[in-house]
Amino acid sequence: MMKLDYSEFMGIIIRCYSLNTVIVGSGAAGLNAADRLYNFGQKDIAIVTEGMNKGTSRNTGSDKQTYFKNSLTAKSSDSIYATAESLFLGGAMDGDIALVEAALSAQCFYKLVDIGVAFPHTVYGEYVGYKTDHDPSNRGSSVGPLTSKMITECLEHQIRNKDITVFNGYQVIAVFKDTVSDKATGLLALDLNNLEDKQNRYVVFNCTNIVYAVGGPAGIYSTSVYPDSQYGASGIAFEVGVKGKNLTESQYGIASTKFKWNLSGTYQQVLPRYVSMEPDGSDVREFLTEYFEHPSEMLNAVFFKGYQWPFDSRKIKNYGSSIIDILVYNETAIKNRKVYLDYRTNPWKEKEFDFSSLCKEAYGYLSNSGALFGNPIDRLLHMNAPAYELYKTNGIDLKSEMLEIAICAQHNNGGLAGDIWWQSNVTHFFPVGEVNGSHGIYRPGGTALNSGQVGSTRAAEYIAAVYKEEPPAIKEFLSICCDQLEDKIHLAEKWITNSSKESNVMKRREALQRRMSQYGAHIRSKEGIAGIIHTAKEELDHIDSDIIIKSVKELPEAFRNRDLLITQYVYCCAILDYMETWGDSRGASIIYDGQGELPLHKLPEVFRFRLSVDEHKDLIQETCYRNGKCTFNWRLVKPIPNEEEWFEHVWKKFRNGEIVR
Repeated sequence: MMKLDYSEFMGIIIRCYSLNTVIVGSGAAGLNAADRLYNFGQKDIAIVTEGMNKGTSRNTGSDKQTYFKNSLTAKSSDSIYATAESLFLGGAMDGDIALVEAALSAQCFYKLVDIGVAFPHTVYGEYVGYKTDHDPSNRGSSVGPLTSKMITECLEHQIRNKDITVFNGYQVIAVFKDTVSDKATGLLALDLNNLEDKQNRYVVFNCTNIVYAVGGPAGIYSTSVYPDSQYGASGIAFEVGVKGKNLTESQYGIASTKFKWNLSGTYQQVLPRYVSMEPDGSDVREFLTEYFEHPSEMLNAVFFKGYQWPFDSRKIKNYGSSIIDILVYNETAIKNRKVYLDYRTNPWKEKEFDFSSLCKEAYGYLSNSGALFGNPIDRLLHMNAPAYELYKTNGIDLKSEMLEIAICAQHNNGGLAGDIWWQSNVTHFFPVGEVNGSHGIYRPGGTALNSGQVGSTRAAEYIAAVYKEEPPAIKEFLSICCDQLEDKIHLAEKWITNSSKESNVMKRREALQRRMSQYGAHIRSKEGIAGIIHTAKEELDHIDSDIIIKSVKELPEAFRNRDLLITQYVYCCAILDYMETWGDSRGASIIYDGQGELPLHKLPEVFRFRLSVDEHKDLIQETCYRNGKCTFNWRLVKPIPNEEEWFEHVWKKFRNGEIVR
């Protein structure tokens, strides 16, 4: 089991923990990995986290946050293969991974039910579902706005009951690998509780395996619905050669800014009024009416924004739902105005508001919900009272005040590459959860939670079956990682030695985030991306001397800046490669094209784009960062396996341990 050694390195005493597996992160995927490893028999494990209550899983949601699963009702004609097809058809997704996510969906869902996640079922035990975006078969389920929070709480209860070691208050600042075998070997972390004690500041983990559950790269954006406690840590994985996959593909959507929350589902389907004003509160107007000729076009677009919450380049033209995102962005980012949702008053000139102007689907939905009455707040309270209470609990009463919104970064469909066991090209390193780039261009709503549970289960199964060996002796480990460890400690001590009364860490962070939200989010241009790449590279090249911290307490933020710079540089290089290879717009972003079309003639040039015809859905972009430069490879997606498996053959392979390979 886990061993503790003390080693002197560069005149500093460093704590060194040796164990089989370290799980980095305490969200839904990380906690499940730990729980699964323990249940599979591998108990020499520990969780390393900056804070058990931090991260996206614990602090995010939507009107009724969706968990995507196979349809589990008596009349459903769903199948594992059909579910895999729905995942695969989103484009740029490997079919073998889609099949795994579909095959383990029910298993992972029922495990959550068994540990106390209260997904609703009928009197007969059927777990009913509903349709989410890009989902044809009513596969969504939910326990309300805080589904992922409940999942993490139930999983944490399992961790506590099993007495699994948790290093709480530790920030990982480096991944180590054996450069000869290209194998992950350990981690370097800062003990956030002992930063001022040089002899306790650094902690090393010597481990056979790393399960990397650090979440998406939230920290590279300024306009974001990610919780403030979520930053991501993809950069230090890129640094040791872990490949990126589909880094161009992220999700953006309308969210509130005072209290960060996705405004999907019921928040849109009750048809709120969109209001714009100057920063000082003057010139209040319902701005959508300036762009729509008829109330039916506007109301339908707002309603479908609930179903189709993520920004989608295919849903802009012809007054599609994503024209709403464009118009909100135009008011906030281009005109520098503030935009609000007003639930107190009906849209489109109160006296002229008429439910009969809605399309058949929107009218039918509200009619079946018994919500063809009143103002938006009345409909919200009737259809989804918890969605109202969520804001009330967080100091915003939608009955009496408007809700400020923006178009925010929300989820990364791309990320670090992994195989069907979620192992990366650097062996013994398993990215799970949002940090893993298993999704393609589009994905059904709620698949992120399913993918996190499936991926962490697969990683745990593989580790428990194949990578059971103890880590090397501490002296051997330190000899393998000597140069890498020395480099990071030298950098840290240099920052501490050069500390000053005037820190520039947060100023640099804010600039980094602003440029990404302005040029590298859902509205992109080749010129803007090239500018980010140039600036990020310049800052990376001089980070050892240019970063100034006020005291050792800012050391974690300095290392975070370094990780975010690497992440931003790699992501933007991938985006530029896409632009230079294809140049057209797809997925959750549009790329400026001077020869393209404007969605509406009243909009400025920045929105002129050319929509992709085939979206290059059969190709996956892979990115490798080495020696400060990025290289790229475009490969064909792997098809969905469609093999006829004879039970006796599978049974034999399973008994012989040939399934896990």
